[in-house]
Amino acid sequence: MILGLRLSYTFPYIASLMKPATVHQIKGELQLLDSKRLTEICLRLAKYKKENKELLTYMLFEAGDEQEYIKGLKEEITIQFSEMNQRNIYYAKKSIRKILRYTDRFLKYSGNKETEVEMRIFFCEQLRDLRFSLRRSTVLTNLYNRQVLKIRQALSKLHEDIQFDYQDQVPSEI
Repeated sequence: MILGLRLSYTFPYIASLMKPATVHQIKGELQLLDSKRLTEICLRLAKYKKENKELLTYMLFEAGDEQEYIKGLKEEITIQFSEMNQRNIYYAKKSIRKILRYTDRFLKYSGNKETEVEMRIFFCEQLRDLRFSLRRSTVLTNLYNRQVLKIRQALSKLHEDIQFDYQDQVPSEI
């Protein structure tokens, strides 16, 4: 508020500048740009936020070979599980939630349901292989069961042949 006046009434153009454009409008503008300007915009996006850089990295370098991408994710998740503090259940829960956030972030970049099913199954296998019982913690039991549910939901969106291939790998709920 400026001098007791609402900002949007005094300066209506400021409110419209702060509202982001729709995806349709952005797509239209991007189609009009030349490749040099488009490259500048992509590089600026990459500098702005880590997630943007990770998404661009996936799209430019890793999207062509999804199996290699899955292999790299599995290796990273395995490393994170091996470095996890398992002595204290509190720190174990924090670490598991961190690993799950990491997994979800990289699954979002892929957008492939088959990759999602494979990685969530792998996450559940790693979770079951920990040296402590998941039943000791309600939080971990619920987290595991949510992952199983997400596996089933993603699996239902795949072709029947692929569903059949993964059906025997789907873990059961606790």
